[in-house]
Amino acid sequence: MMGCTRRLPLIAALLGIAFAVPVSAEQAYDPWPGLVQDIFSNRPMNDGNSVITIEMPYRAEDAAIVPVTLRSKLSPADSRRIRSITLVIDRNPAPMAAKFELAADANVSEISTRVRVNNYRDVHAVAELSDCQLYVSKTYVKASGGCSAPAGKNAEGATNHLGQMRYRQFAHEDAPASRIREGQIMIGHPNNSGLQMDQVTQLYIPAFFINQLKLSQDDSPVLSMEGGISISEDPNLRFTYVSNGAKRFRAEAKDTDGHVFRNEWDVEKPGT
Repeated sequence: MMGCTRRLPLIAALLGIAFAVPVSAEQAYDPWPGLVQDIFSNRPMNDGNSVITIEMPYRAEDAAIVPVTLRSKLSPADSRRIRSITLVIDRNPAPMAAKFELAADANVSEISTRVRVNNYRDVHAVAELSDCQLYVSKTYVKASGGCSAPAGKNAEGATNHLGQMRYRQFAHEDAPASRIREGQIMIGHPNNSGLQMDQVTQLYIPAFFINQLKLSQDDSPVLSMEGGISISEDPNLRFTYVSNGAKRFRAEAKDTDGHVFRNEWDVEKPGT
C-alpha cells in the first residue's frame, strides 16, 4: 500500500505532462509568420497601431457572422493614404478573408463587414499605404466552427434571392461640411464555404461565394473587395466615403460560378 501511495504523485505528474504537451504545443504554434510569407511574400511588417484599428468582439455570439470593423487612424495632416487593407483570419482554412482596395479620391476611412471564424486565434489587418509599406494590427477572437456552420437559409430560399442587392445610406454628422457619406451594400448570396454539410444528403456543399465586388459613385471607383470563403452568408459591407457630387451609386459583384450582379441607386433616394 505504501508503494502505491508513493507512486500516485509520480503517476499524476506523468499524466499532467502527457496532457499538457499537446495543449501547450497547440498554443505555441503561430501560423502568422507563414501567412506573411504566403500572402505578402515576406514583405516587412511595420507596427500599424497608429495606422489602422481592427475591432471585433472578444467572444463571438455566432462564429458564422462575426462583426469586424476596420478603421483608419491616419490624421488629416498625414500625407500618406491607405491603398488597401487585407483581412487575415489566421486559423481559417483559407486565411485571407478579404482584400479591400480603396480608391484614391474616395477617402474611405472605415469598413465593416461580417466574417466566419473557425478557431480561437488572432485576426490581422494589414494596410498598405501610399509609401508602399505594410502596417499590421491584430486582435484576438474566441470563436470556433464558423466555416462549417449550417447555412441560415435553405437552398431554395438562397436561390430565390441570389444576387439581389440593396443599398442604404446613413446620415453623417459631418456630412454638410465635408461631404462624408456612410453607405451599406447588402447582397443576397449563400457564400457557401465548401465546409458546410447538406443535412439531408450528408454531403459537403461546394464552395460558392462572392469573390469580387466593385462600388462606385457614377463612374468613379470608391471601393473594391476580393472576397473568400470567410465572408458570411449574404455579404454585408458598410463603409464611409467622401461624395464627389455624383447622382448615382453603383455596385457590381461576381461570384465563383461566373454570375455577374449589377445595380445602381439614386444617391438621394437609396433603397432596393
